[in-house]
Amino acid sequence: MPQDAEDMTMTTGGEPSLPAAVGTGPLLSVRDLRVAFGDREVLHGIDLEVRRGERVAIVGQSGSGKSTLIAALLRLLPGAGHITGGAVRLGDDDLTHADERRMRRVRGGRIGLVPQDPSTNLNPSMRVGAQIADALRAGGLRGRAAVRRRVVELMTEAGIPEAARRADQYPHEFSGGMRQRILIAVALARQPELLIADEPTSALDVTVQRQILDHLQTLVDQHGTTLLFVTHDLGVAADRTDRIVVMLDGEVVEQGAPEAILRDPQHEYTKRLIAAAPALSGVAPEPVAAGEPILVVTDLVKEYRLRGRGAGTLRAADGVSFAVRRGTTTAVVGESGSGKTTVARIVLGLETTTSGSALVDGKSIGTARGAERREVRRRVQPVFQDPYGSLDPTSTVERIIDEPLRVFGIGDRASRTERVATLLDQVALPRSVAQLRPNELSGGQRQRVAIARALALEPELIILDEAVSALDVLVQEQILTLLDDLQDRLGLSYLFITHDLGVVRRIADDVVVMRRGAVVERGTVAAVFDDPQEQYTRDLLEAIPGRRLAEASA
Repeated sequence: MPQDAEDMTMTTGGEPSLPAAVGTGPLLSVRDLRVAFGDREVLHGIDLEVRRGERVAIVGQSGSGKSTLIAALLRLLPGAGHITGGAVRLGDDDLTHADERRMRRVRGGRIGLVPQDPSTNLNPSMRVGAQIADALRAGGLRGRAAVRRRVVELMTEAGIPEAARRADQYPHEFSGGMRQRILIAVALARQPELLIADEPTSALDVTVQRQILDHLQTLVDQHGTTLLFVTHDLGVAADRTDRIVVMLDGEVVEQGAPEAILRDPQHEYTKRLIAAAPALSGVAPEPVAAGEPILVVTDLVKEYRLRGRGAGTLRAADGVSFAVRRGTTTAVVGESGSGKTTVARIVLGLETTTSGSALVDGKSIGTARGAERREVRRRVQPVFQDPYGSLDPTSTVERIIDEPLRVFGIGDRASRTERVATLLDQVALPRSVAQLRPNELSGGQRQRVAIARALALEPELIILDEAVSALDVLVQEQILTLLDDLQDRLGLSYLFITHDLGVVRRIADDVVVMRRGAVVERGTVAAVFDDPQEQYTRDLLEAIPGRRLAEASA
């Protein structure tokens, strides 16, 4: 960094915020930390030590206490949350009883935070450069020219091309991966000693995830920053850190080097996490004999007309062809923008084709009319990525599940009530949830409700669009197991849209790899995984979190 900017980068306390030397002892020390919300204790005596220059992962499912621990370290516990016992030290400083003025100097100055969701952690009404500049000014940097130079440097370091121009853009003008890079730039603006990355890539495609993590690791190494990495993905933790700390129900149940954790896990919960991670467990479906196709997609083309500057056409699907064999699962995999969701929407009749066809038993939802269209629609049902967003929050579970029956005029009120009860049994939910609303359910329960709704009309083909990407690894495995069971019992066929090849290996029989609207490779899962023909497919396989370490540990 330029000398004038370096000399002026100060904490609000007037002391340079430079990383401490690597390997000189613990930077973060947590002893018997207890946290409660009201009278309910949620962290039960956490002991954690992070040495200077070390990269440590905290792993656990939702509700394990990871985010509560991070909020306690930063003294940002919400609502009635408060520390009831124990101690938190950063170097020689006791943060447990530090006043708010002192904590403001610590946050951003000595501890940087990369939060999970850039769409909610960046101000949509501010240019990204101004948001980084705010962090710099909070650290004591003055002078418009010096601030501007440092903003451009930080954005360039974070891997954003044309940083000087893009600093004047708004968050919505950046991709998800680029917005995450902006958050990394903000977190590193004041050269913190400790960087906390809280699920920084959970919403990103696997190849973008790898790029962000590679870059984050490079920046951390260059600055000698200590990293505390919070994730529910044991594969990511195994790839990226020196030590893994496993949390369950507000307690640390196991910790150790990634190789030791994977080869010889001691706690039953850790064993479950490993078994549930597709890249670590090595579980793959048995090959299925060739059968007749239920869905045939042929030379599918979809173009969108662009407006405004650079007007023209965008070819979202470019000659896509594949088939789904009856009673099997075909996965369509690719990065955001590859065209996989466009194909799914065309199969569902939510988009029309520019040319080509998508036929379910020889019929197209898009071109069918009247009774024929209703019949094809009944046989093809969707399950979307975000069950909270796709379920009516004002309706009860019973009302949500029986809506397709009401729309198609099937049965009377009593028979529909009984059908809902049967569907809840099929997706392993208690019948008592029928009168609850989506906000009263967990993420996994909401996705089970979405699956029950999809099953209401007894379809033959279900389109699952990123149906498990928003779930913790254990919940994800439960949903995948449920889908396997339903397929075996009901003879269902699945078109499974995903960016995660680890999940593909776990659930699919066939795979179609898409890039920029076109199919670049397709075949059985075994053939594509064992002998990929295209470099893009090899790149996707290499990006599966934990895969290399799992293979080395096998």
